[in-house]
Amino acid sequence: MANVMKPSTSPLTTAEIAALALSLAHLGSGPQANTARSGLRHVFEHMQLDDEVIATTLSTLTDPMPAPVADRARTIANAITSQLVVRLHYRDVSGRITVRDVDPVTCMVHRDYWYLVGMCRLRRGIRAFRFDRIVATEPTFLPAQPHTADHFLPFQGRRRAMRNERVA
Repeated sequence: MANVMKPSTSPLTTAEIAALALSLAHLGSGPQANTARSGLRHVFEHMQLDDEVIATTLSTLTDPMPAPVADRARTIANAITSQLVVRLHYRDVSGRITVRDVDPVTCMVHRDYWYLVGMCRLRRGIRAFRFDRIVATEPTFLPAQPHTADHFLPFQGRRRAMRNERVA
């Protein structure tokens, strides 16, 4: 197959990179998945990112997920695409398991972990759920409330409030 190079008119957004990486992460380890992961690594090599960002996230973004986590990631990705609520059985840091209905917004990587970011109906607020703590997922037929990822990431509101405090 020939390599085709076109000048880039705009870089990938963070949301686009996360969507591509999530799609690759739950593909498994077949030849197509390995080639696609190699392509994502290539994209990162040509982006203007600092070395720390690349070092802490590249392997998380491009390594295959363990099979059970990948199955749950597929359910989550389908819920995001279908704009449906996803039911999570979630083990918190203390080991307690709760069942949560979540309006999924996006997935992200922070350091070494994948997270689902969404509006938790149980806690009535934005939450980030670490994939390795999600014990089970269930699709639902409940429509999710629409939220845009660019204004819905954890800690974003806190940063904005801190900036406003500094200005005042």
